[in-house]
Amino acid sequence: MLVLHAAWLDHALAVWAEDSTAPPATGSRAAAAPHPYALGHDGLAAALGPALAAKAATTELELHLPGSARHPLPSPGLEPLTEPPAVRTPALRRWRVPALAFAESVTTVLGRMESAVTGDVAIGAGTRHLVAVRDLARRLVAGGRVLPLVLGDPPTARWRPLITGTDAAFFTALAEAWPPVARAHLDPLARPSAGEHALSVLNALVDETARERLGRAPRPSGTAAWTAALRTPEAGLLDPDPALASGLRSWFDSARHGDGQPRLLLRLTEPVEAPDTAEADEVWRVEFWVGSATDPSLQLPLRDLWEGAGGDWLGPEAEATALRELARAAQHYPALRRVLRELAPSDIELGRGGAYVFIRDIAPRLAAAGFSVVLPEWAGRPALSLALDAHERPSAQGGGIGAEDLVDFSFTAILDGDRLDVAALTELARLKQPLVRLRGRWVEIDPAAVEGALDFLRRRGRGRMRRSEVLRLAVTADAREQVPVTEVTADGALGALLDGTAERTLEPLRLPDGFGATLRPYQERGAAWLRFLGDLGLGAILADDMGLGKTVQLLALLAEEQARNAHGPTLLVCPVSLVGNWQREAARFAPALRVHVQHGPDRPRGNDLARLLGSTDLVVTTYGVVTRDVEELAGIPWRRVVCDEAQAVKNSSTRQARAVRELRADTKIALTGTPVENNLGELWSIMEFANPGLLGPAAAFDRTIAAKAGRDDVEGSEESTALLKRLTGPFVLRRLKTDKSIISDLPEKLEMRTWCTLTPEQASLYKAVVDEMSERLDDADGIQRKGLVLATMARLKQICNHPAQFLGDGSALAGRSGKLDRLEHLLTEALAEGDKALCFTQYAAFGDRLAPYLAARLDREVLWLHGGTPRPRREEMVRRFQESAEPMVFLLSLKAAGTGLNLTRANHVVHVDRWWNPAVEDQATDRAFRIGQRRDVQVRKLICVGTLEERVDEMIERKKALAQSVVGTGEEWLTGLSTAQLREVVRLSPEAVTP
Repeated sequence: MLVLHAAWLDHALAVWAEDSTAPPATGSRAAAAPHPYALGHDGLAAALGPALAAKAATTELELHLPGSARHPLPSPGLEPLTEPPAVRTPALRRWRVPALAFAESVTTVLGRMESAVTGDVAIGAGTRHLVAVRDLARRLVAGGRVLPLVLGDPPTARWRPLITGTDAAFFTALAEAWPPVARAHLDPLARPSAGEHALSVLNALVDETARERLGRAPRPSGTAAWTAALRTPEAGLLDPDPALASGLRSWFDSARHGDGQPRLLLRLTEPVEAPDTAEADEVWRVEFWVGSATDPSLQLPLRDLWEGAGGDWLGPEAEATALRELARAAQHYPALRRVLRELAPSDIELGRGGAYVFIRDIAPRLAAAGFSVVLPEWAGRPALSLALDAHERPSAQGGGIGAEDLVDFSFTAILDGDRLDVAALTELARLKQPLVRLRGRWVEIDPAAVEGALDFLRRRGRGRMRRSEVLRLAVTADAREQVPVTEVTADGALGALLDGTAERTLEPLRLPDGFGATLRPYQERGAAWLRFLGDLGLGAILADDMGLGKTVQLLALLAEEQARNAHGPTLLVCPVSLVGNWQREAARFAPALRVHVQHGPDRPRGNDLARLLGSTDLVVTTYGVVTRDVEELAGIPWRRVVCDEAQAVKNSSTRQARAVRELRADTKIALTGTPVENNLGELWSIMEFANPGLLGPAAAFDRTIAAKAGRDDVEGSEESTALLKRLTGPFVLRRLKTDKSIISDLPEKLEMRTWCTLTPEQASLYKAVVDEMSERLDDADGIQRKGLVLATMARLKQICNHPAQFLGDGSALAGRSGKLDRLEHLLTEALAEGDKALCFTQYAAFGDRLAPYLAARLDREVLWLHGGTPRPRREEMVRRFQESAEPMVFLLSLKAAGTGLNLTRANHVVHVDRWWNPAVEDQATDRAFRIGQRRDVQVRKLICVGTLEERVDEMIERKKALAQSVVGTGEEWLTGLSTAQLREVVRLSPEAVTP
């Protein structure tokens, strides 16, 4: 895996890269050690291409990156390393990396890096940000929002951006989000602000982009020296005119700071009434208005301004400003030049064709140049589409449905919500008008689209098509000719799938004799839904809440298929920790299934595997095996591929996700309780496994759906959310444990906070760490500040757990931690009642010491499961905990055991330390709170009162409705707090310490 990084060095672009396959260096305590994963100059040249690399100068960067004294933290873009470095308290260190520096062709280099992204190549956060700045530069140049200046000594001619209005807001957001890795080469103590750094980059990219565009344009004769300098890369001026430099500066400042002046608005108005005579007599107008720069509600027609009818609020320069703005608008809309000769211009008259050109071409051009344009509410809205009506035919098979079964269909044209027959569409085609009046209102249509729709209806207006084609039309909005299909209605089972009622109306499976469970009604419906989509050749995402029995629903489907002699094995891919669970559950519920576990060094391969598959119904393997054996497994035509805990493939660019997507099968199923943990890109990745191509390319999905669904503007967000629901709804089935209509007999989950105090030793250490952070915080910036905050949070959490964990000195545990004392008390009470308890900690090293300590204090064995626990030992511990009648404590690492385990014999869950991500904690809690649980589950979260643990908990509760988007993962979100907020969060209150 290769990650390409980019950083801006005053007047050049520096490119460096990390390679996950590079052997890690042994480390060094030198002032700036070589970065262990940095790619060499030759590797960089190969990644960018020899022709481009020839334009670069080789150099070396010194980066300030978080890590330990001997190892930096790997880039988040790298795949998980085979032997990841252990960095417990990251701090900023200096690391040297080879780099290529480009003083020119910067936009070309960024484009090459962007296009280099493949399965094995990614771009870092800094590169993505610079690509966004490049895109902004292109928009500014294309929209004419740039002006020339004479700068420097010796003087040079440069293009500079006019950043006003929405451009200014976007640029500010861009600067504030500048990734720390893109500024890691700057001195943390003397680096410019993010805004200054961003502006220097934008200036350079705007200048280069403008020169590229001018260089391709014909060179006018008699070009002055200074204009020639604006076209060439050199940009030098031998003897510039001082008046020219001064005039250009005044022009630039006037354009940049004109926000306080009245603004020009251009408003397109329809004809007063429908024309009664020839079409040529109808008059459209572009009216000129002026509006207040500070109060958008204050607007005045320019006609009233000339007549002196109001407008005192506009100021004495309003008339001159309006004329000046009209002249500027004429640069983008040449038709305005003729009205500029009038004494008091107020509007411009247009015909129907001119109005359409204004809507289609001129309005976007003026808006891009910073003008306000008001169009009729119908303008720009696609008016012509097709509706598809499909009707089921009796199945030739006498029961069930198939993807290849034919349905009767008919298409109808829809214009602005009204259905049109072929005769009405023919009349529209005859008129060949882009704007038409339909039933008392104007609509915009493309004459070519009308012709295309008419031709399509005549050729394929009705007939028969396969069910699978109807479904593709329904969810992917495929275009037919030039007109999209926006409505699909159907009857029968197909209609039930499209309107979301299939899960409630499909006939349940007929389970074979010997199936070892009686399915709950919702489980019967879920299994039938899986069969239904499979028969259509479509993939499914069963996203039932954790604990609702996704395993038994899949096994019911497999058992039913075996009973009706369906051919071909199913490949089930799961985390290694769940292999044993699937073996046991299959033996328990579907003992007739022939199950093979494809795992371990002696797993069959080649012909041995092929022969075995002929007598196997279910093959259980792991994500690791699929990644290693992808070539062999992808060559097998599986009946079905199932991904359990499918969030394992949520990152579409990892080798693991790519390997799983390469597997060939008639149909695919994803099982996951958390289809979206952090962002919609995860849903795209899981959907791409289940139904390849359904949501389009990842980049297009991010740009057109995911980004808009998260926008602040409600209309855009709701529209994109509705589209996403339409695209995914038929293929995602999600039921929640909290829905009593789904499951009414699940016990309650009682969540509570258990307050702890600090010992004097803990309080002393806590105060020392807070004081150290306060001293360093004011001088820290960017990545240094982020590293400091994260390190401080980690240290304070360790102190709240136990001083020995923070000190790492192996000292005694007893009597030194208020939280440990409280934990002992809770577990003693639970065991005395004959109960079983799960305890979660995120610190494996702390768990190593905690398990034997608790075992000695509680006088009974404490099971301890962490990431290094071998699979047989892990399965043995789970079996003992579930089958033993004795009260017991099971200590688990949150990351290693937060998903995939069934531990319903526990009715107590204790979170010793907080992950500060509600989704992660809920996943861990649901190891006990799931189907099979017969008692209420008590969930306790240990919180040290008066410390950061209490205050962060309060913040999470206030934001819980948006926890996944606000909190993200881990403690990263805390780094965005202001200094004052951070000091308040970590402040030690008097009540925190035991008297």
